[in-house]
Amino acid sequence: MKEKRGDAFSDCHPAVNFFWFAAVILITMLNSHPVFLGISFLGAFCYASRLQGWQRVLKFNLLATLPAMIIVAFINPAFNHYGVTMLFYLKTGPVTLEAIVYGLVLASMLFISILWFSCYNKVMTTDKFVYLFGRVIPALSLVLSMVFRFVPRFGQQLTVIRNGQKAIGRDVKNGNIFKKMRHGITIFSVLVTWALENAIDTSDSMRARGYGLKGRSAFAIFRFDNRDGIVTGTLLALMGVYFGGMAAGISFAQYDPQIKIGGLPLTPLSVIIYVAWAGFCFFPVILGVLEDRRFEKLKKMADMERRLPWYLTDPKKMM
Repeated sequence: MKEKRGDAFSDCHPAVNFFWFAAVILITMLNSHPVFLGISFLGAFCYASRLQGWQRVLKFNLLATLPAMIIVAFINPAFNHYGVTMLFYLKTGPVTLEAIVYGLVLASMLFISILWFSCYNKVMTTDKFVYLFGRVIPALSLVLSMVFRFVPRFGQQLTVIRNGQKAIGRDVKNGNIFKKMRHGITIFSVLVTWALENAIDTSDSMRARGYGLKGRSAFAIFRFDNRDGIVTGTLLALMGVYFGGMAAGISFAQYDPQIKIGGLPLTPLSVIIYVAWAGFCFFPVILGVLEDRRFEKLKKMADMERRLPWYLTDPKKMM
C-alpha cells in the first residue's frame, strides 16, 4: 500500500498560501484568454487530484457544476447577439459563433474557479486564516473562516439529515410531487437551523475565549523560514513575467465583434509567458513532486543502511 504523505505546499507559511491562491483565482476570474484558462484548468485539476483524488474531483466538482456550466454556456448565445459570424436563428434572435465561444469561456471560468476554491478549502484551514487576519479584521476573519468551513460541511450534514428523514419515510424520493417538495423544504429547514445554531455556538465560544479583544495574545506554530522566502521569491518572479506579458498584450482576448486572441500564433515571447503562467499554476504540484522524490531518496538510503552489516553502519563497534 502506498504511503500517504502531506502536501508540501500546505506546509508553507499561510501568507504564502494565501498570496498564491488569491493571485491564481483572481487572474483566472479576470482573464478570458483561452490558453491561460486551459493552463489554469490543468493546474487546478492536477492539484485538486493530488489533494482529493481524481475520482472525487470528477464526481463532486464536475458533476456538481455541470448543470450551471451548461446553463451559462447556452444562455449567453441565446440572449446576447453580439458578433459577426451568424450560425442560425432562434426566437430570441440570431446566434453567433462569438457568443457561443464566449459562453463556453464563461462556463470554463466558473468551473476552474470552483476547482481552485476546492483546493483552497483543503490548504487554507481555519487556523491559517485566523492567524493572518485575526488581529487586523477579527470579526470578518471569523465570519469568513466559518463560511469556508461550513461549505464542505454542508454536504456531510445534508447526508446525515437525509438518512434520518429516509428512515421515517420523509425523504425527497418518498410520496407524490407535493410530498417530495414538502420533504425537501423540511430537510432544507433542518439544514439551515443546524448552520445557524453552529454559527452561534462558535461565536459564543470565541467570545468566551476573548477573541478580538485588544492586547490578546495568541499561540501560532507558523514561522516564515528560508524555504518560504525562496518560494515567495520564485512566485513573485513568475508573476512578474506574467504581468510583463500582459503589458505586451499576450493575455489580450476579444470576442466582440470578432474573436481576437493575443499571443497566437505562438512567438518566443508568448511561449515564455505561457511557461511562466504554467509554472505559477503548477507550482504546488511541482513542489510536491520534488518533495516526494526527496522523501523516496531518503527512504531508500535508510533501507540500504538497515540492510548493511552492523560493523559498517557503526564504525565505533569495529574498534
